[in-house]
Amino acid sequence: MSALRIVRLANFVAPASGGLRTALRELGKGFLAAGHEPVLVVPGERYDDRDTEQGRVITLPGPLLPGTGGYRVLTDKRRVAALLEELAPDRLEVSDRTTLRWTGRWARRARVPAVMVSHETADGVLRTWGLSEGMSRRAADALNARTAHAYARVVCTTEFAEREFVRIGATNVVRAPLGVDLTGRHPALRDPGLRDLHARVDQRLLVMCSRLSVEKRPGTALDALEALLRRGERAVLVVAGDGPLRGRLEQRAAERGLPVTFLGHVADRGLLGALQASADVCLAPGPAETFGLAALEAMACGTPVVASASSALPEVVGAAGATAADHGEAFADAVAMLLERPEGERRGAARTRAECFGWDAAVAGFLAAHDAGVGGEVPVAVPVPGPVAVEARVRGESPVAVEPRVRESAVAVESSVRGDVPVRAEHSARAESPVRAESPVRGDAPGRGDAVGRGGSPVGTAASVPSVSRVGALREGVS
Repeated sequence: MSALRIVRLANFVAPASGGLRTALRELGKGFLAAGHEPVLVVPGERYDDRDTEQGRVITLPGPLLPGTGGYRVLTDKRRVAALLEELAPDRLEVSDRTTLRWTGRWARRARVPAVMVSHETADGVLRTWGLSEGMSRRAADALNARTAHAYARVVCTTEFAEREFVRIGATNVVRAPLGVDLTGRHPALRDPGLRDLHARVDQRLLVMCSRLSVEKRPGTALDALEALLRRGERAVLVVAGDGPLRGRLEQRAAERGLPVTFLGHVADRGLLGALQASADVCLAPGPAETFGLAALEAMACGTPVVASASSALPEVVGAAGATAADHGEAFADAVAMLLERPEGERRGAARTRAECFGWDAAVAGFLAAHDAGVGGEVPVAVPVPGPVAVEARVRGESPVAVEPRVRESAVAVESSVRGDVPVRAEHSARAESPVRAESPVRGDAPGRGDAVGRGGSPVGTAASVPSVSRVGALREGVS
């Protein structure tokens, strides 16, 4: 297969971004090395266009989202559409299932095979906003049905991320893992001097590398530290990352007298790797993570991870780490359990597990999703079978027969992300054709050839400036 121009669109990418920025960079480098032409389009303060190690990167001006710690979004639909027309992509890859989902409709009209990358679970993020489990699930199902319809394929990085699409019977889902730089992240980065800077010889060094925002639940790390200290364990916590909750967390640590160091965003990747390698345990409390690149990087450095049992990380860490319920006492228990293992054993197991996730495999998986060859080969992406949506089928209903109140709640969530007036958005939802909008979930998922021009378009129009900062939580971030 000849070289393909793969245009990638992503929102919520900032200079201080973590997992998503890393994934975009490493996949772009892999696409380029495989002989393709990757072009990344992201929002920024001003226009920019440059060639980089990951291929061409175009920055379009996008507004800051208040309260998100620096995230921007591409809201000028006409400018983005004009750029897509100019770039004339052979493939389109989108890493934002909310404000950029209209690009699926553009791709159909332009007859360009397009994929949506699902970096988080919608129901998991909605639960962090305080919605009940049932309402989160029903709203997520409605949103995901539209996502599955809008794109030829949906790429999920883990079985965990895949479940919410399998649940609605989507048949156009493929799985492609993310990876870790096994050379740049290595146990040899362990730095005794850096460790001494943060912890005494008799103290355990805990590290959390995470964006400090509500969906990441960073407060659980502070609760875990407090629980360990109550038990008489000598421990300190170093937090690498920034975000809207930083001030509140700093105040909380000061009020409780907790030995926590907040480093903010660590731009020096060598320094961050040394910190991860020098820790005794890394904490990953985010309950909605669908892969967890920061946790995998820590494991590549030989440091075991305690992760939220509600996330995808149990798949990633395996027996080399530990998982815990989403509260401080449970995380403290898991930390104590890991520390009972001999140091050489636990560090060796972490590294061995990380070696299962190289970027070469990740790049091959994503190229397969694009039907793009590596070295002239033409891969075949095998969609995940669309099983029966259990609850709906048991009742004899269509898996996409979402009651109106749930459909309206999902549209209200989506419209708040786009900045629409909810009443106007709900009216659009009622006017759509249920068969058209939900066809992929019923089994006739769009393929490479017949996806384009099948007719029907997902609900939603071009985004105006989003009116709520919560949109940051629904970003396609992987950290």
